[in-house]
Amino acid sequence: MSDHTKFDLRDFLPYLLNQAAEMSSLGFQQYYKSQYGMLRTEWRVLFHLGRYGEMTAKDICDRARLHKTKVSRAVSALEARRFLTREQLSHDRRHEQLKLTTSGLRAFDELYLAAQKYDAEIMADFSDQEGEALRKALLKIAEL
Repeated sequence: MSDHTKFDLRDFLPYLLNQAAEMSSLGFQQYYKSQYGMLRTEWRVLFHLGRYGEMTAKDICDRARLHKTKVSRAVSALEARRFLTREQLSHDRRHEQLKLTTSGLRAFDELYLAAQKYDAEIMADFSDQEGEALRKALLKIAEL
């Protein structure tokens, strides 16, 4: 029989990563939700289109590791806000090319600057070396 008293969930790496991700994400979520009424997946879809340009919802799913149902809902919400347009691909009618509108690009630009500021705030308590080590470790775990 194993000794369960030695295991502390607070030291379990997946738990720690989840807690850190949730806390850091919630801080920025307050900004994009209050400014634009967006949900997390909507922000991520907007970010991918703003950062990488036109792409399909499938491209976003693959790149962001998001489920297609969540991306589909986010695309519909962003389209309703007139932040993006959809154009059916001529060579594959099952997919649509997504593109940010002028309003979508403006929202992306504002949120991009806010994200950079928020990132700097999170990293303010870390030395440059600690911050670099943290980012490298997280990238290694995520295998991006």
